[in-house]
Amino acid sequence: MPSPDPGQIPGPASPHRVPVLLPYPFPGPFDYRVPPGLRPRPGDVVLVPLNNREEVGVVWDATTDQAVPEHKLKSVVGVLDTPPMGASLRRLIDWIAAYTLSPPGEVMAMALRVISAGVGRPMVRYRRADPLPAVRITPARQRVLDVLARDEPRSGTDLAHEAGASSAVLRGMTAAGLLIAETARPDQPFRRPDPDHQGPALSDQQRQVAAALRAAVGRGEFSVTLLDGVTGSGKTEVYLEAVAACLRAGRQALVLLPEIALSSQWTERFGRRFGVAPAVWHSDLASRVRKITWQAVAEGQAPVVVGARSALFLPFPDLGLVVVDEEHEAAFKQQDGVVYNARDMAVVRARFCDAAAVLVSATPSLETVANVEAGRYAHLRLTRRHAGATMPAISLLDLRETPPDRGRFLAPPLLEAVRRTLAQGEQAMLFLNRRGYAPLTLCRHCGHRMQCPNCTAWLVEHRTRHQLLCHHCGHTIPIPPECPSCAAADSLTPVGPGIERITEEAEAVFPEARRLIMASDTIAGPSAAAAAAHAIEDRSVDLIIGTQLVAKGWHFPHLTFVGVVDADLGLAGGELRASERTVQLLHQVAGRAGRAEAPGRVMLQTFIPEHPVMQALLGGDLDAFMHSEADSRRDGAWPPFGRLAALIVSADTAITADTVARDLGWAAPRGDGIVVLGPAPAPMALLRGRHRRRLLLKVRRDVPVQPILRSWLAAVQVPRGGRVDVDVDPISFL
Repeated sequence: MPSPDPGQIPGPASPHRVPVLLPYPFPGPFDYRVPPGLRPRPGDVVLVPLNNREEVGVVWDATTDQAVPEHKLKSVVGVLDTPPMGASLRRLIDWIAAYTLSPPGEVMAMALRVISAGVGRPMVRYRRADPLPAVRITPARQRVLDVLARDEPRSGTDLAHEAGASSAVLRGMTAAGLLIAETARPDQPFRRPDPDHQGPALSDQQRQVAAALRAAVGRGEFSVTLLDGVTGSGKTEVYLEAVAACLRAGRQALVLLPEIALSSQWTERFGRRFGVAPAVWHSDLASRVRKITWQAVAEGQAPVVVGARSALFLPFPDLGLVVVDEEHEAAFKQQDGVVYNARDMAVVRARFCDAAAVLVSATPSLETVANVEAGRYAHLRLTRRHAGATMPAISLLDLRETPPDRGRFLAPPLLEAVRRTLAQGEQAMLFLNRRGYAPLTLCRHCGHRMQCPNCTAWLVEHRTRHQLLCHHCGHTIPIPPECPSCAAADSLTPVGPGIERITEEAEAVFPEARRLIMASDTIAGPSAAAAAAHAIEDRSVDLIIGTQLVAKGWHFPHLTFVGVVDADLGLAGGELRASERTVQLLHQVAGRAGRAEAPGRVMLQTFIPEHPVMQALLGGDLDAFMHSEADSRRDGAWPPFGRLAALIVSADTAITADTVARDLGWAAPRGDGIVVLGPAPAPMALLRGRHRRRLLLKVRRDVPVQPILRSWLAAVQVPRGGRVDVDVDPISFL
């Protein structure tokens, strides 16, 4: 933890108080007394006592509670040697807390977590005193002096290691006057991107769109633009021109990606455009790299950051551009802890920073399209693929008429298409959005189904690990040799295909094909993703077999055929956005094919070829489909033409969950334009050992939901063991 800065600006002689927000679920900041010699200002990161320990907090923009006598206040310990939290980030935290009904401290914790881990501690380097004082020189001290005689100054870690001395020896030598300890920041960790570096050549259409984006950035004021372009149209290269404009203006840029695995190919494109790599931010970074990156962002030394949704809370001092790539992706919605949509919060952050926001997608969400039609967002389109490539030809394979062979999941026409592609020396892809070997394991003898004891979910067989796994809570057991219900030996059988089972089938049919599985189980992070992408680009792979990971932004120039094993998969369950998500996912998957000279082909295996989603994909008219989807939602005042908020009740016991849900139902708000659905068991009625019930608040678009929710929640007392979570603008109903 950083030490308080001893060099404070002298404050007034009489003590005063400041509000300090702590990274805990308190309803607001606590007042602390400011001792003489300190003058903390809003945004300063401070060390304060809490119970019997010291905690890191931030001086907040709030009024103090004068009802609390000053003599009862605890004192601020000190101001930490770290950049203060800027006003725009503090405003964002307050806004998110109010919008999501989350404690502000929990929201702030997402921005403060790295500071608490040690950002701000300056690097200590040692050099010899000159002249050396007349003190006792032990062998260990002499070794330290000998190392420094060859090269100084040296960091404490390097010096102790090379001299074979402990840190206690270094401290003792410093106290004795033999060493002088100097503090220094690390060298600038990120080279500045060159906005005038020669990048890829743009088409006329790309140049026109890029000019409009540069103009939006150049105005230096808040704006939102949807960059809508067909797959393979070069949207990334176009919005990188907006990044270049931001760099020329001397401001910082943030690019949000839905998956950290995408950062590998993206950073290579960035390097081709700007000559250097950007700063990268995601949860898989080593702690030391996170600290260095955070510090560089705070000091304006990281001009461009690409990251996952958590990068939204980095301390940019002068953010001029926020890009949300693949803005339609559900991965931007955080479901645990503070529940927020990073796409929407990115727009809010841009507003507070007087920055341009650019939302990018080949399949924009209905919410974004509605904002375009209402005139709130500008709209730019790329209608053609880059470098003369054409859109792939899509066909539907009706599994009712042409089913796979018994015990198989790939129909003969699909197998023939893959075989023909491989014979031509081109690459093929098989897509199934389901991890593991099989989604269900049951007993042939008694019908027992292997279920998770902690969740309302079947255990998924992962044959390569010889395990049954719950994808919701992580519960794992070895595949049992006999049925746990009837004890019949060797009676457990997998039902349905997962990605591992499709790989097994492909191996049997195409034994000579070099295969690569792209799923979250096999692509663990950006390094693994980069290795996979290079193998595909180098044509070391013939057949790619993947889940939804392969749908997001990859560019594989030699991939000409995509076969979708189960195109109907996302349409089950009756969720509000099922059709929208399915058409987006399948369109994105199809867009991986034919991105270079060779034309692409896509085959969708389906039992319902007449479904509007399948017909939209077949005809290539996504605009008409989205207009039809919008009309159906508008008629029922469903989002984006109405507002939703979910209350998720969870408890240790079913009785407690039912009691809280019943009380919420009795206290439900009523009025014009207000509808409450439920309470009802959640589709995932048991999750991680907790029983769950749901209520759904539905209101007209012009009715603010937060005041209604606050009054509703205040009317119900939640007993110990129970909890009510709020999800404003839910995108999932599990």
